[in-house]
Amino acid sequence: MEAKYCKESRVIRTSRVFPNDVNNHNTLFGGRLMSDVDQVASISAARHSRRECVTASTDSVDFLYPIRTTDSVCFESYVTWTGTSSMEVFVKIIAEDLKSGERKIAATALLTFVALDQHKRPTYVPQVIPETEEEKKLHETAPERARTRKERKQKSKQLAAFLTTNYPCIM
Repeated sequence: MEAKYCKESRVIRTSRVFPNDVNNHNTLFGGRLMSDVDQVASISAARHSRRECVTASTDSVDFLYPIRTTDSVCFESYVTWTGTSSMEVFVKIIAEDLKSGERKIAATALLTFVALDQHKRPTYVPQVIPETEEEKKLHETAPERARTRKERKQKSKQLAAFLTTNYPCIM
């Protein structure tokens, strides 16, 4: 497989924020944003690999500014780095005040997806070629995030070994 440019996996989705999308602070529900992030990121992963993909981890979702009902919200995602079968996907969330036109980065997210073959086993994915300064910075810093991700997963497995599956209450 040949390497692919980040732009080949780019997904851009813009939508309005409606009253049923907000919490009691009249800002976008964090869970709604996270669902939208996973959706656009999964499309980027599928575009890059042209395979079925599964979310392996949501490495981070950083909420930087509240998103209000007077805003539109734009999700931009693309594959920034790959391992053998895994892909790191960056999602930039931009809020735009529809009256003033002011735009700001409201949140950022990094997720990892794994491409699957026809037997539902991890399969090879193409490498990534960054072009813009943003893409280059994310690509250059990805190996350190991959190491951190691997360490965190190992710690999660160790913790899971101590957890119980017993019912939390007496029946």
